[in-house]
Formats: sequence, C-alpha cells, structure tokens
Amino acid sequence: MLELGAESGNLKRDDVIARPATIMKFLDEAKVYIKSGDGGNGCVSFRREKFIEFGGPNGGDGGRGGDVIIEAVNGLNTLIDYRYQQHFKAERGGIGMGKDRHGANGDDAVLKVPVGTQVYEEDGETLLADLTEVGQSVTIAKGGNGGFGNAHFKSSTNQAPRHANPGLPGEELTIRLRLKLIADAGLVGLPNAGKSTFLATVTAAKPKIADYPFTTLHPQLGVVRIDNREFVLADLPGLIEGAHEGVGLGDRFLGHTERCRVILHLVDGTAEDPGESYRVVRGELDAYGHGLMSKPEIVALTKIDALTPEAIAEQTAKLKKACGKTPLTISSASRAGVQEALRALMTVIEDARGNDPHSAASKEAAWQP
Repeated sequence: MLELGAESGNLKRDDVIARPATIMKFLDEAKVYIKSGDGGNGCVSFRREKFIEFGGPNGGDGGRGGDVIIEAVNGLNTLIDYRYQQHFKAERGGIGMGKDRHGANGDDAVLKVPVGTQVYEEDGETLLADLTEVGQSVTIAKGGNGGFGNAHFKSSTNQAPRHANPGLPGEELTIRLRLKLIADAGLVGLPNAGKSTFLATVTAAKPKIADYPFTTLHPQLGVVRIDNREFVLADLPGLIEGAHEGVGLGDRFLGHTERCRVILHLVDGTAEDPGESYRVVRGELDAYGHGLMSKPEIVALTKIDALTPEAIAEQTAKLKKACGKTPLTISSASRAGVQEALRALMTVIEDARGNDPHSAASKEAAWQP
C-alpha cells in the first residue's frame, strides 16, 4: 500500500500512478465479432381527436438497423486496434410511434482497416472480401428491416388493425481480418542476411539493425526512389529451415509477399555455403505455396565489403551454381552495386505494372482522346 507524507495532500492521482506509454505494434491478423442492428418494432396506435369518433390507425413503422461496414483507409499499416476491441455492434432501428411517426434508421458501424486487408469467415478459409484500394468498402452484415406499424395493414375490409410487425433481427458473425501488405518488391533471405540494412540504405525507413538473427520481428515498408521513379519495398523477417513447420518465426509473414511483383533474394556472402543458404529459402517458399515460386526473382550476394575479390568470385560461383543465373553483388554499407539492384527491380516492376489492367500506369497508357 502506498503511503504519502503530510505534504502529499496536493498530489493528484495522475502524479501517483505512472501511465505506461502507448507503443504502436504490428499486428496482421485479428478475430472480430460483429453484429448488425436489429430493426425497430412497428407501433399499434389509433388517432384520438375530439369530435372524431373513428380516427383510424396511425402507428408508424420501425427503423432499419445499422449495417456493419469494413472500409480500407489511408494511413494505417497494422490491425493493432482490433487487439483491444473485438466486439462491434451497429445501432438498432428506432421504434415506430403514434401519429404516423416512423422510427429512425440505426447508425452503421464502420471498421477502418489498412489497404490490403482480407476478410475471412471464422474458419479462416472462406474469403468474404479483399480490400486493395483506398476508399474501398464492403458491407459484411446487413441490418434488420423495421417492422410495419398497424397503419400499414389498414384496408377497406380491415379499417382498425390491432397488430404490428416486430423488427427483424440483425446478422451476427465472427470474422477474421488478415493483412497482406501491398508492396512492389519483397526482401527474403535467411536471418542476418542484410535485409534490414539494405532497406535502411535505399529508403527513409529505420528498421532495427543488429548483428544477431531475428532482429526483424515484423514486416517493414519503405519507399525507394530511383531515376525519378519510385516503388514500395517490404522487409520481411528471416526464414530458416523448417519455417513452414513453425520453426523460428514460422512462415506466416510470407503472406505479405503474395502481393509483391518481384522478390529480391539476399544471400549472405560471408556464409560458408551461399548455395545452400539459397536452397533453404527457396525450399521454404515452395513449401508455403500460394504462387511465390512463380514470381520473378532477383538474387544478390550481400556483404561483399567484408570479402576479398577472390572470395567474392568464389562465393558468386557457388551461388550461381545453386540458382542457375549470375547473381548481383552488393554491399549496403559501401553502397556498391545497390543502384544496379534497384534498377533491376524497377525494370521488373514497370513491366508488371504495364501488364496489370488494374494499375494506374496501364490505364493512362490505354486512354485515348
């Protein structure tokens, strides 16, 4: 128990209790319960006015319940908000009232998510929506219709109906949100292969860099500018043998490379056998599936500043034998070969953009006055 001295009478609660600082963390999967609003009930009411003997029914209809809408917005790159709140309910419709007053419609519940978010059913396999553009939205649960008041049922044969409909219940379900970052190029490789150092060298991103494996624990994004052009580069946590079985950090972050147009595979030049390092990562990409093996790949030997020219030639030959093509040689520390690697990435990305009918570049090229 905290004891305060006599002079502590002027202390406020905020002075005694230290509040922890809020730290923005990366979260790419969340489970959320949603429920749309119930419809409002209809009203049974009759007009009662002086000198009017048979006023007739005037019960209003109930309002419609609010929908649950998921919208992709700009400025978000994590689903961390849905770790602290997992229940979202739309407002129910207002009830009908006398004098033909209808109930108000309930307000919608809008869940704002980053661009690239996929919405799945609770089983995690049935895809409901894929939000890939800013402003794109989808209605996941529709609100219930409002019930009719007794004024709706009046007719020549039933001039005084004494019943009204209740509002329909809203939909409720549990969904899974899964974020797959949208980047033009993705960095893959074993831990400590120099991926974060490369990202920090070519972009303004500031990932954590240290000389031990698994320094990067979640994906990082950066914008690369080269020859008056730009593209988005994603740095992913390192893969080790058996990652598809859950070893290390597993392969769950490979989902962020599914949207990449090209993969930059970095291999540590100071490793004993670069060819084996290359085969391990390619084996994990193959085990993950989802078309990663068919994506264009650029292979680069890193950390050449720590090697002699003879060692560079030897390591390059080993890597070439494993991958079947001549790899690039780069050093993020001295920036040797970095510009060539970026231009190679830019060439593949522009070709992919030109062939993509949904890209802005292809739309501009196809437009004619």
